Amino acid sequence: MNRLVLAILMTCAAALLPLTGAAQQRAADGVTLNDEGLPQYSTFSLCAIDPATGQSGASVTTRVPFVGRAVPHVRAGVGAVCTQASTVVEYGPRGLDLMAKGVEPAAAIAQLLADDQQRESRQLGMIDMKGRSAAHTGKGNGNWAGSRQGLNYTVQANIMVGPEVVEAVATTFESTEGTGLPLAERMILAMQAGYAKGGDRRWGNLQSAAIKVADPNDPGRGGDHITLAIEVGEHADPVAEMKRIYSTTGRRLGYRTFSRVEGADVIELKRMLHALGYWRPTLAAFPEAPPSANTPTMQELRRTNPAAFDKAAAEARQASAAYTRDYATYDDEAIAAVDKFRADRSLNYQGNAPGLVDARLVDALKAAYLATRKAK
Repeated sequence: MNRLVLAILMTCAAALLPLTGAAQQRAADGVTLNDEGLPQYSTFSLCAIDPATGQSGASVTTRVPFVGRAVPHVRAGVGAVCTQASTVVEYGPRGLDLMAKGVEPAAAIAQLLADDQQRESRQLGMIDMKGRSAAHTGKGNGNWAGSRQGLNYTVQANIMVGPEVVEAVATTFESTEGTGLPLAERMILAMQAGYAKGGDRRWGNLQSAAIKVADPNDPGRGGDHITLAIEVGEHADPVAEMKRIYSTTGRRLGYRTFSRVEGADVIELKRMLHALGYWRPTLAAFPEAPPSANTPTMQELRRTNPAAFDKAAAEARQASAAYTRDYATYDDEAIAAVDKFRADRSLNYQGNAPGLVDARLVDALKAAYLATRKAK
């Protein structure tokens, strides 16, 4: 009799398993949906601007796949929005529309949520190009949930291991202020710091990350002024993968190991060595690259005065070639500077090739360079 009862109980339990799984709705790409069919993005994100370049950016990571499709939103000359938790994707473009009309972020958030019956399940972060920022964390968000605003940024999170995640993101972003690093790199480093603290506490779920940057001075590929858009739809370490993609595609220093090459990363290398007194210390200031022939001004000239454009474009090509020769080529002078830097930092090891630029060298050089920039 006991065996019969046990068999019946086991059969009933097995029959209930599919029902339990079906109770949690998922979209085709694996994102969890609530009863309203809205995607649930419990995550941490960063909205930021760079007043010097006019760029605005939004970055995010979560234990849900394809976060870049819903959470981060940017618009050139306007700002950035992140909409998460019980996500209403439309709050992204609608929030940008409001800020484009001059509505400050706090008021824009209030307008978006005014008639939202589920506002306590939402989380929003917004920043405009004046550096005004605000965030909303509904009382229904899972612990830990909160936000922090500072100079040119807002970071927000929910279902975190604790407030240390937000603090790490904010502190790291603040620490790179004034260093000359691109906004995207500053944001990725900040996200990496938050991820290192544990990030989202829902261990075992699929993970993703994304970053978008808008630039009024770069028309982008489709005229939308999105100068950078990286989405890591699913990865065991999505923030590290996002950083790898950014460094590799942007040819940022550290994306490769090299000894004698030329490229944008060599310019970055020489710039840092110059700042530290290892390369051409008598050079008063490290020059910026000459403007390309693909700027909005040049393209306008192409339409209005083709002859003048042809002349200007030829001059731009000549200037670019000269700049590459002097600053983007890893030559003997730069190799000597690297070898001296390695020797001064006890980074020389048996078997190293002359002028070796590897991860160890890049980490030490960046740390010394950033310390010098912060001290000025």
